[in-house]
Amino acid sequence: MKDRTTWRKIATGLGMVGPGLFLIAYNIGTGSITTMSKVGAEYGMTLTWALALSCVFTYILMVAYGKTTVVTGHTALFNIKTNIKYGAALALYIVIALVVGEILALMGIFGIVVDLLQEGTRLIWGGEGLSALSITGVLVVGLYLLLWYGNYKIFEKVLMCFVVLMLVSFFVVFFMVRPDFSSILQGMIPSIPNDTGVLHLIAAIAGTTCSAAVFIVRSTVVAEKGWGIHDLKKEKKDSAVSASVMFILSMVIMAVSAGTLHVMGIRLNNTLEMISLFEPIGGKAAAFVLILGIAGAGISTIFPIVLIAPWLISDFMGKSRDLKSPMYRILGLLGILFGFGMQFIEATPPFVMVFSQAFQALILPAVAIPIFILINQKSLMKGHAAGLKMNIGLVAVILFSLMTAYFAVADFL
Repeated sequence: MKDRTTWRKIATGLGMVGPGLFLIAYNIGTGSITTMSKVGAEYGMTLTWALALSCVFTYILMVAYGKTTVVTGHTALFNIKTNIKYGAALALYIVIALVVGEILALMGIFGIVVDLLQEGTRLIWGGEGLSALSITGVLVVGLYLLLWYGNYKIFEKVLMCFVVLMLVSFFVVFFMVRPDFSSILQGMIPSIPNDTGVLHLIAAIAGTTCSAAVFIVRSTVVAEKGWGIHDLKKEKKDSAVSASVMFILSMVIMAVSAGTLHVMGIRLNNTLEMISLFEPIGGKAAAFVLILGIAGAGISTIFPIVLIAPWLISDFMGKSRDLKSPMYRILGLLGILFGFGMQFIEATPPFVMVFSQAFQALILPAVAIPIFILINQKSLMKGHAAGLKMNIGLVAVILFSLMTAYFAVADFL
């Protein structure tokens, strides 16, 4: 009886931070796993500082976007379009940039998840396992059926299961690897290795954690939750939980890679390289745990990504978000069909993922600057305009966003 009461309390607590869980599921997907694994493999824990900064700034922007939505009753793009000079053009740019970035991410996610599930079928049945095309087809059909018959509350419950699966899987692997905690602490000291490509990876860390799409989506899921002004404290707490879990889980992923690939001098070019390392450590069980964790992370990310395009259009036009409407179902189908993209291009899924995350860093200034303007408009915020601490935090975010946007293109230049 006590066990049942405990689980009910846990479920109630998780339900209170629904928007945070939705964003954890969106943010900590295969993009984060690939980026953090690659960073850990190539630089150990030396870039932990970049992850910590990204998560702090993520919290600040989540609070700012959530508060603006709760106070005004309108979502982000609608507020940008109607309350900022040339806001319509800026909002349209955000929509186009985010959709392009998410299409790239979706292709990379499907590629990685399919590779992992194919490896899982090899471990179970031996031989070549199921074909990549057939696994992609099953995923596309299954996910679209869930999108067709589902709603936000169902998605939240499904994503909650995947978030718990991610957490358990990576903590199990973390304790199997037992990385050196002193190296984690040393990684908090800001330093940038003198190596080609490191700036691009720092941008990818920022892009996958302090993602521009997260804050636009944050506004929408807070609205879906139906929170009002009396929920401001709850909104702030939800942001803190979300940003904290993002940091802990991302750091665990980085540490797992640093404790294996970095020690062995292996640079991650394929997600399956990481899987193969855990068979000697814990046999097939360890490999399955990691496959479940990464695949769960990937599938959990697909739902928010597929919903982004119709949500952004509804947000921009100020229309209601009806998941059963023809627009949502058509755009949802088009989005999921991009899952077949990796079957027709030569680039590896990890490369596509890291590139898409760095691309997200380029968009970050376009969402950091507008919220600074909006949250300081006293007529709009009705007595809830930003105070000194929030403004200092937002200025720091803007400077960070400009720096990481430069890092995203610096290596190419």
